[in-house]
Amino acid sequence: MPPIRKLASALLITSALALSSTAAISGGHGKKDIVETAASNEQFSTLAAAVNAAGLVDVLKGDGPFTVFAPTNDAFAKLPAGTVETLLKPANKDQLVAVLTYHVLPGKVLSVDIAGKELRAKTVQGSMVDIDATKGVMIDGAMITTADIETSNGVIHVIDTVILPN
Repeated sequence: MPPIRKLASALLITSALALSSTAAISGGHGKKDIVETAASNEQFSTLAAAVNAAGLVDVLKGDGPFTVFAPTNDAFAKLPAGTVETLLKPANKDQLVAVLTYHVLPGKVLSVDIAGKELRAKTVQGSMVDIDATKGVMIDGAMITTADIETSNGVIHVIDTVILPN
């Protein structure tokens, strides 16, 4: 196995254990998809509810691959009071979809792919995000706290802040 794949595998195992994920981490056949992986972890219950309210479950269960910057419940709690509740209302579905798809990149981007780089990437929502992987990894000011949780249709990077499109 090449050294980069060994490193990615080690990061995946460490991340999966740190998140207490029940996703299988070898072989590809037993892996959960992005939605199943997020839904199986309590720290993503707000994100899972938002994905469901936005009608994005089928999209994020699709073939992908996708790179999802997944805010934790604590990240959602940093938003001004009432923001999450407002976004979850059916009348605000378009705004919720825009916020959630701003957290998704097309393709699978692992930490080893961007290590030491500063770049801009186009989100599924259509706007650009700034990624700085020169000292840790930040996306639009949010810190990636756990990287490279591989799923059957992409990868999840856990972030500590909800990022918002302009």
